Amino acid sequence: MTIAETLFWVVPELMLAVGAMALLIAGVFLGDKSARLISTASIVLLIAALLVVVALAGGAEQTLFGGSFRIDAYASFSKTLVLAAAALAILMSDKYLAGEQLGRFEYPVLIVLAALGMSMMVSANDLIALYMGVETQSLALYILAAFNRDSRRSTEAGLKYFVLGALSSCLLLYGASLIYGFSGSTNFETIAKSAAVAKENVGLVIGLVFLISGLAFKVSAAPFHMWTPDVYEGAPTPVTAFFAAAPKLAAMALFARALTTPFPDIVEQWRPIIAILAVASMAVGAFSAIVQSNIKRLMAYSSIGHMGFALIGLAAGTAQGVGSVLVYMAIYIVMTIGAFACILLMRRRGGMTEAIEDLAGLTRTNPGLALILTVLLFSLAGVPPTAGFFGKLVVFQAAVEADLVWLAIVGALMSVISAYYYLRIIWLMWFNDPAPAFEREVGSRLGLTALGSAALVFPVLLVFMGPLIAAARTAAASLF
Repeated sequence: MTIAETLFWVVPELMLAVGAMALLIAGVFLGDKSARLISTASIVLLIAALLVVVALAGGAEQTLFGGSFRIDAYASFSKTLVLAAAALAILMSDKYLAGEQLGRFEYPVLIVLAALGMSMMVSANDLIALYMGVETQSLALYILAAFNRDSRRSTEAGLKYFVLGALSSCLLLYGASLIYGFSGSTNFETIAKSAAVAKENVGLVIGLVFLISGLAFKVSAAPFHMWTPDVYEGAPTPVTAFFAAAPKLAAMALFARALTTPFPDIVEQWRPIIAILAVASMAVGAFSAIVQSNIKRLMAYSSIGHMGFALIGLAAGTAQGVGSVLVYMAIYIVMTIGAFACILLMRRRGGMTEAIEDLAGLTRTNPGLALILTVLLFSLAGVPPTAGFFGKLVVFQAAVEADLVWLAIVGALMSVISAYYYLRIIWLMWFNDPAPAFEREVGSRLGLTALGSAALVFPVLLVFMGPLIAAARTAAASLF
């Protein structure tokens, strides 16, 4: 394949890289007064890259750069969701950043650079490419977490994320080095051949355990979740919304590729590890969220729990299981972005408020917002017939098909427990005495984002579930 042909297939990544540099230079020359212009240009850039990804999706599968980068249906599906979530994150943040005196041009540029890293992650077909993608994303996320330099909570969140992220990178690199040492290659296909020949290779399995540990940190799966509540609470709320959506999907997509492509013949050895991570994550998310009074910390534990449900599908180790993970993550992104749009609307004259008690009696002070948030919380809880219920149903079905009935039962029980803290908020909004009203925003982007998210998970629009499941299964089939 010629250089021109190779570059043709990585046009989305080139657009993001060159576009981010161009926007950064423009921002330096124009100053912070250009923040809104740079934000708009960044959204246009992300949407343009998304359209190119969709346009290239119909082509044949391609393996580029000596086998380290793969363009297939799986990568295209994941990139589409990642880029859409990144664009929405910028769209949601404008008013908040302006109100908090944080309207700086670096913010959208960092999100574009993070999206570039995520795009590299989901196409990684090599341990080195995997690490490059993870670190490109992570470096941008560390800065975003500490973006509010005048806030002690924000700088503390960035520091914690950086220190623990560095630790997870060490685990990931150590595992990658062991895998390379015992297989003789960093390429996923070559590692798969070595694993098939030497299924009892203890060194390879130990390396895989360390690799899983590093990736589990990126999806905030327990017991590697320690950073999540503090970073979610301390980071600016739009940053938290971004953390909860696009990076989680990219990390989970990478997780699935890094297990199923190089290690399909030792699935019985890594399946118990993923199952344990799933159970631990669901338990930590379900029980820890119950006692939270800050809604951002509650969403952090909610995220940990949802990653546990997604890992149930990955534990199946089948095409159906990976497809269910993609379906679940797509629904999770919609629900999470909608929920954080509602949180960003929790504003009074004194500024943002994050206390769950401030939602009391919301149906009487702001019935529209209360109804939207109710629908989203029912979906997050997995109450039928919302999209969240069908997301859990497909991962449970995948687990049952893979003879992991016990894991599906544990997931169902944890889903019932986790429903408590969502229903508690709904009770507060509908039946408690009203707290002081929030400011109303007319024609707000946040309101439209929240309304659109609630509409997508509402039973009326579940006609999209069929095409979504079909597309996810087609994407997952390209891994096997």
